[in-house]
Amino acid sequence: ETQREVVKEERRQRVDNQPYGNLIEETMKRAYQQHPYRWPVIGSMDHLNAAEDQEFTDFYKTFYVPNNAVLSIAGDFDRKDLKEQIEAYFGTIPMGTADIPRPDVTEAPKMKEVRDTIWGDDQLPLVLMAYPIPAEGTPDYYAVDLLNTALSGGQSSRLNRAVVDEQELAVFCGAFSFGLEDPGQTIAYAVANIGTDPAEVETAMMTEINKVKAKGISDSELEKLKNQAESFFVQSNSTMRGIAESLANYHMYYGDANLINNEIDRFMAVTAEDIQAAAIKYYNHDRRVVLYFMNENAQ
Repeated sequence: ETQREVVKEERRQRVDNQPYGNLIEETMKRAYQQHPYRWPVIGSMDHLNAAEDQEFTDFYKTFYVPNNAVLSIAGDFDRKDLKEQIEAYFGTIPMGTADIPRPDVTEAPKMKEVRDTIWGDDQLPLVLMAYPIPAEGTPDYYAVDLLNTALSGGQSSRLNRAVVDEQELAVFCGAFSFGLEDPGQTIAYAVANIGTDPAEVETAMMTEINKVKAKGISDSELEKLKNQAESFFVQSNSTMRGIAESLANYHMYYGDANLINNEIDRFMAVTAEDIQAAAIKYYNHDRRVVLYFMNENAQ
C-alpha cells in the first residue's frame, strides 16, 4: 500500500496538479484506439486503486530483470576493472524467468478528424492539434522534427512570430514530435490570450502550417533549422550523463548504439523539399485530433 500511495502521489504531482498536465493523456487516448499508447504509463487513479498486490509483484518480476535492461557507462575508466565492478554489484541479480511481452499492434489509420473539448481548472484556453507521424528513427521522422522546429523553435519561429507576436492571439505556441518506437504523434498547441476565441487561434495556426505545405521553406531557414538540430545534438552529448543516456536509448530503441556518432547525419540529409513533403503528408487535417482545453467555469 505504501508503494501504491507513492505512485498515486507521483501522478498528482506530474499530471493532476500540473497546468494542462493531462494534455498528453487526453491526446493519446483519442489518437489511438488499438495500440497500447492509448494508456498513460503511470495509469489512472482508478487503475492504481484497483490493482492487486500480486499484479505489482508479477510486473516487477517480469520487467525489472537484467535480460530486460540496458547498462550504459560513460567516462574515464579501466575496462577490466569496470567489468569486475559490474559483476560484483550486479552479478548476483537473477535473470527473469517469465516471457517479456512485446506489443505487436498496428494502429489502423484514422480516417476522420476527432474533435473534443476538455473542461478543467486551467485559466487560459489551450488549443491542441495532433497528427500521426512515422516511428522515431525512420527517414520521414527527421523531416517532421525539423518542420516542428520551423514552426516553434524559438521566438522567430513561424507560429510564435505570427500567432503570438503579430496577431497577439496566444501567449505561447509550441510544436513537437512525440517520437515513439511505433508511429507517434506530432503535436502543435497554443495557449490563448485572455478573451480570445480558441477557434481563431486554431485558424491562425493552420494558416502557418498551410503556408509550409504550399510554399515550403527557404534555404536560409533550412540552414538555421539544421544548426539548431546540431546544437541540440551536441549539447545532449556534452556530459558523461548525456552520453550514457544516449547510448542506452540508441541501443534500447534501435539496437544501434553507434547512432550517437551518426544520427546527426540524418538531420543534415533532410532537404527543404523533404520538409514540405512531410508537411503535406503528415499534417493531414482529416486524420488529426483537435482538442480545446477550457476552464470549466466557461461552460
